[in-house]
Amino acid sequence: MDKLFQAQEIGSLAKPNWRVRKILGQQLKGNDYADLDKWGSMLGIDTKEAKGMLKSELTEESRKSLMELSSLFAVRLQEKAGLDIIFNGEQFRVEMYQEPVENIEGFRFCGEVRSFDNKYYNKAAVVSKPACKNIYHLSEFDVVKKQTAKEIKVPITGAYTLADWSFNEHYMRKWKAKASGREASLEAKREFTLDLAREVIRPNIKALADAGARIIQVDEPAAGTKPDEVGILVESFNESVKGIGCKFVVHNCYSDYRSLIPAIFEMKKCRQFTLEFANRDHKHTDGYRDIELFRQHNDNRELGLGVVNVHSNEIETAELVRDRILGVSKALRNPALIYVNPDCGLRTRSWEVSFAKLSNMAKGAEMARG
Repeated sequence: MDKLFQAQEIGSLAKPNWRVRKILGQQLKGNDYADLDKWGSMLGIDTKEAKGMLKSELTEESRKSLMELSSLFAVRLQEKAGLDIIFNGEQFRVEMYQEPVENIEGFRFCGEVRSFDNKYYNKAAVVSKPACKNIYHLSEFDVVKKQTAKEIKVPITGAYTLADWSFNEHYMRKWKAKASGREASLEAKREFTLDLAREVIRPNIKALADAGARIIQVDEPAAGTKPDEVGILVESFNESVKGIGCKFVVHNCYSDYRSLIPAIFEMKKCRQFTLEFANRDHKHTDGYRDIELFRQHNDNRELGLGVVNVHSNEIETAELVRDRILGVSKALRNPALIYVNPDCGLRTRSWEVSFAKLSNMAKGAEMARG
């Protein structure tokens, strides 16, 4: 039997300031070097060569080396925190929407829009049928494979979210001539999303699987924002993974899960739903009540349980994490289905806060196993 309550990454970590400033061509500050040394010492990474790169002119080769170094720091942070399944905090990526769209033909960027807090992304319009310009996560995966012996889970933004966060110019022009109102919007959205699934997401997932990726997480944060489009979400996922043999995880957060269930159970090759709950558990009351929906429908897939709130600097105690895990174990009546993770990516938190949260998450999982 596999280890119970395995602790796993779920997405992004903040990028180190020394890496960000150097790549943007900005002057590094004294505390950037101190931060590099502090984390290097804690994570067992020699920073002498890194300091030389940071003080030298940026070249394409040194840029790549700095990206790989920030990846190594993120990998070691997750290992030291005690996680069982890791990646690199998406250190190579600009952002979960912009990164893939830059590698897809058929889009035109329109400018930055606010996503949440003080975070922005460069929103694009689809102006012709999408096509895969580049396989965009493979080189990142190849780097992480060399940096860790731990189990790796690769996150990739799903077709539905890419479509939902874009202006749908190309497909709306076509469907406005055939239908009107909401019908036109739905048909245009469906065709757009399925084209992304077939022409872009599936080739990228297949490349990762062919390179040895055993676990791939399809990120769909837009799921649940439009309840009448859940069928499009499900159909696009099934198209994205068709004919590919690895473990698939679907991640969604900050949604009304009642609007997704039972439709998402038709994601036939999805073996785990990785969901957000800690953010709902205000004052530790009933943030996990939606767990009952999974038991009521007798769905026996794994559940990636959000036990750490990524929108707060409050450090959850290991005991609180333990109690959340055990409470859900009792509700599901099958502890073997439970994995534990933060609600979402931790890119809005400092590394100090992220490390403390992840460490207590892993400790809480260990206490729950006991």
